[in-house]
Amino acid sequence: MDFGLYKEDSAPLSWSNVGIAALMLVITVAISRVLRLNLEKQIVVAAARCVAQLTVLGLILKSVFSSSSALYVLGLAALLGGLAAVEVTQWRAKRVVRGMLPIAFVCIFGSSMLVALLGGMYAMNFDPPYVASKFIPILGMLLGNTMVGVALGMESVLGALDTKRDMVETMLCFGASRWEVVRPLVVEATRSAMIPTITMVSITGLISIPGMMSGQILGGADVLDAARYQQVIMFMIAASTSLGVVLATIAIAYIVVDAEPKLRTEKVGLVAQAAKPSGGAVRVSMSQRHPKKQFKPWVRT
Repeated sequence: MDFGLYKEDSAPLSWSNVGIAALMLVITVAISRVLRLNLEKQIVVAAARCVAQLTVLGLILKSVFSSSSALYVLGLAALLGGLAAVEVTQWRAKRVVRGMLPIAFVCIFGSSMLVALLGGMYAMNFDPPYVASKFIPILGMLLGNTMVGVALGMESVLGALDTKRDMVETMLCFGASRWEVVRPLVVEATRSAMIPTITMVSITGLISIPGMMSGQILGGADVLDAARYQQVIMFMIAASTSLGVVLATIAIAYIVVDAEPKLRTEKVGLVAQAAKPSGGAVRVSMSQRHPKKQFKPWVRT
């Protein structure tokens, strides 16, 4: 079944079409004004970023797609992975830990690349699997979803190490190993980070038509072929997200609970926006919020 939407039914979109669509944001801004949400600036900035980022991405992809070099593909993939890691650690994180940026990069980029290569070779029959016009869009979807999962997982495990500090110190006092201490925290963080992905997989096709399937249908692909592609993508997203989350949560937990094992809360800081001209962030050590207590475990005699 060939819909041929781009061949006959519609003309290519121009900047005027984008401008008309942007006018719809007036509704969003109006809601913010009426309810006094104070989100007008964020909405305008987000829209401007969307236009700028997608335009730059389109120009980059156009040059990369015209080349068959695997190095170009790897370079762009690494750039996207780096941007995802920066987004997680610099913009989304409420708590930070030393070494968080490289951990986020390795977990997001590594898990996404592995799943993209395996899925491209064996599930999607790409030959070679790193063909830019096919590999980069797939990798982009994996990076975006894995980034969200890793951000949730790292925030969850750092939050648990903060709120459950007494439990962690009690386990350490009674001789628990490093893994015994961090395992319940990693399990809880991984579960909370995976719930959105599992929910997304379970409702796909029930409430809305997913993005890749919509794009293929608009491009004139057979509907059932588009459905199968979307199924493959959803399973790849679940695999990449789960792998990235579990690696990130273990790595972060092992930084805060060192090899002695000892709880090192001084390595963790809270990020809070400060009212200063630079608009930068203030980092407050978690150990400053919880002064070290004279901990004496109660033992029944």
